[in-house]
Amino acid sequence: MAEQAETREGQFQDVPQRVDVDPGVILERIDSWVDGGIRLLPNIFLALVVLALFYGLGVLGRRLIRRQTARRGRENLGEVLGGFIKWAMVLLGFLLAATIVIPTLNPGDLIAGLGVGSVAIGFAFKDILQNWLAGLLILLRQPFEINDQIEVNGHEGTVERIETRATIIKTYDGQRIVIPNSDIYTHAVLVKTAHDKRRSQYDVGIGYGDDIERASEVIRVAVSKIAGVEPEPPVQVLSWDLAASWVTLRVRWWTSSRRSDVTQVHAAVIKAIKLALDEAGIDMPYDTRVCLLHDQTESIDGDRAAQREGWPAPERGTTQPRWQALAEQRRPGKDQS
Repeated sequence: MAEQAETREGQFQDVPQRVDVDPGVILERIDSWVDGGIRLLPNIFLALVVLALFYGLGVLGRRLIRRQTARRGRENLGEVLGGFIKWAMVLLGFLLAATIVIPTLNPGDLIAGLGVGSVAIGFAFKDILQNWLAGLLILLRQPFEINDQIEVNGHEGTVERIETRATIIKTYDGQRIVIPNSDIYTHAVLVKTAHDKRRSQYDVGIGYGDDIERASEVIRVAVSKIAGVEPEPPVQVLSWDLAASWVTLRVRWWTSSRRSDVTQVHAAVIKAIKLALDEAGIDMPYDTRVCLLHDQTESIDGDRAAQREGWPAPERGTTQPRWQALAEQRRPGKDQS
């Protein structure tokens, strides 16, 4: 049985429930595709030229932006803005090239479709776009710069780079932290090197029998002589607290805001205070605690009128266990009055 039935016009008609294979139809379809491609060759060539032109304009715009921002010392901002301008130009060139290859394509419909697609892409790449936008805002507003020392969300270190997705921080012990830009933009950031100077402080305890004024002067002179301590504002020694075993003096001084300067001067200050107070004969007492022991085996144990809890009872001679005292009271002939 033939798989196809021939019609009156000499053409073949599809037979239901059978696989029809006609090499002539396949060749005709391929031929139409080739003819259409040949007719579109000038359009395709022109579209490639337009796309290459816009790509070159994007690269040129990126270089110009990077050069201008580099003159102002903002290379990271130039890198982000330059990349944005480049790919925006490439996208515009692609849209124009598409309309050249397919003249029937309406640019308005293409842009509308691109807008709907961008919403879907936005949901799919929400975190990436959020970090990119946060990085751009950080670079524009510039709350901190490269080589600043910052603390954000429990992390502290020196800013190495501000990238489109994250900010790279090097910790003081040589580790690297990659913090997403959205976290930095939505959390409080402590910029420790925002100013040239930073104040540090340390509490020192002296004895209650020592002269506060003399101790304060000894500490002030000792700290003022340390290299790295700024002369202005001057060193301060404040009477801060009356603790259980000592009088607290709070020492304040100013140094460079860099972490290395702060820690080195802090160590030198503690050493200088200790040596100066020892030389001046000023006591730095330890924490003193008094522990009172109460003998719970006396016959009057629990009698509040005879003994206060935690304090020794008055002299009454030799103490004895409670059971022995009660036994003596029950002896025959003992006065029970």
